[in-house]
Amino acid sequence: MPRKKTKPILSKKPVKRRREKIQRPRGMKDLLPADFVYVDFIKSIADSTLRTYSFRRMDTPIAESVDLFVRAIGEDTDIVEKEMFVLKGRSREEKLALRPEFTAGVCRAYIENGMASMPQPLKLFSWGPIFRGERPQSGRYRQFNQINFEIIGGSKPALDAQTIQIAWRILERLGLKNLVVQINSIGCEECRPVYRQMLIDYYKPNVNKLCADCKRRIKKNPLRLLDCKEEKCQRVASNAPQMFDNLCEDCHDHFKLVLELLDELDIPYMLNSSLVRGLDYYTKTVFEIRREEDINHSGSQLSLCGGGRYDGLIELLGGSPTPAVGVAIGVERIILEMKEKKIVPPEFPKPRVFLAQLGELAKREGFKIFERLYLADIDVVESFGRDSLKSQLKQAEKQKVQLTLILGQKEAVDGNILIRDMGTGIQEVTSQEKMIGDIKERLKAKEDERNDKIKMAKKKTK
Repeated sequence: MPRKKTKPILSKKPVKRRREKIQRPRGMKDLLPADFVYVDFIKSIADSTLRTYSFRRMDTPIAESVDLFVRAIGEDTDIVEKEMFVLKGRSREEKLALRPEFTAGVCRAYIENGMASMPQPLKLFSWGPIFRGERPQSGRYRQFNQINFEIIGGSKPALDAQTIQIAWRILERLGLKNLVVQINSIGCEECRPVYRQMLIDYYKPNVNKLCADCKRRIKKNPLRLLDCKEEKCQRVASNAPQMFDNLCEDCHDHFKLVLELLDELDIPYMLNSSLVRGLDYYTKTVFEIRREEDINHSGSQLSLCGGGRYDGLIELLGGSPTPAVGVAIGVERIILEMKEKKIVPPEFPKPRVFLAQLGELAKREGFKIFERLYLADIDVVESFGRDSLKSQLKQAEKQKVQLTLILGQKEAVDGNILIRDMGTGIQEVTSQEKMIGDIKERLKAKEDERNDKIKMAKKKTK
């Protein structure tokens, strides 16, 4: 009986499964090159302004002991209770947290590094990422950047006013307008306990009108009742006793002088008896800078910056009694505001020269020529990753350069280089020895031509 033909068994090719894309963590943001146009501009303005006022930069670790923030910020604050990113340390005893703010770490470093021996008051600034597990929304991220500056070792009201003035000037130089300072005094250890009890007495009969968080705050942190963003809590807070009326003589005189100095500086401000800030270490002056358009709006309001005085913090962390005042500026919030107001940072100077090469020898020589151009302060761009001259010239056109240097095998051997005018397309050979002088001369001629055209255009418009 003839055998039946059987089909050969084909091995199945493994099906490649498309791997799931990994996304950035919720509430965190990628800063792309387009964002850094704003970031670098903000950083340069802040840096130059702060150095003008004799501030010096310092940095602290991104991760610090959990105990530092619990002691400094307050165990019953939202930041410590709900928002800190706590890390598992190398041992059970080690507990670290990503910093939720700068000031606690700066004060810890001030004590630990013996900075009290330096001339006081000490002016310090920092820049970097901050981490808080907040509910993400526009202007609120779980990782964000702050510009932070402190004046440590001075108790005079003039330093409070100067801190506000510097923050105001930075925002002003960035092109932001229609801003207002909201300001309050939350007293000191002498007058605040009395006011705290007044708040408790006022809120107890109204406890059923409050949100769940505020019901908890009555016992733990009654000052935070004043700045709750829930509408029903704001209605109760509108008739609460005001700290202004219960300041001791020292706090009253201090606050009065701060306001007088702001008047002298022509910085607009509004008294806000509900402003307490979310950190327990504040004393006396607290403030925020906000947009005027947000002032009369209920609900959550985002400040562009905020700060205040913290005269007891360094002693609380184990140092000697040392008065201080500081402020934090939110970088991402400023970027949002600049974009909304269509404020475009000035562009960095674009390269005016492109270096193209063709062949292995030319590429090797091209590295040396690029270094020479860099050392001669000629802004130049290259594309060493491309071999095709045609594709390199396309890149030069996209970059909108004025001159393209073309280095082929023959030019590399002869010690010459081609200079191509991208406007006219004319190419000329020059020696590599004279190259720098020739390039600078051509660029200057183009700059002079551009300036002449601008002058002629101005004359026509008159």
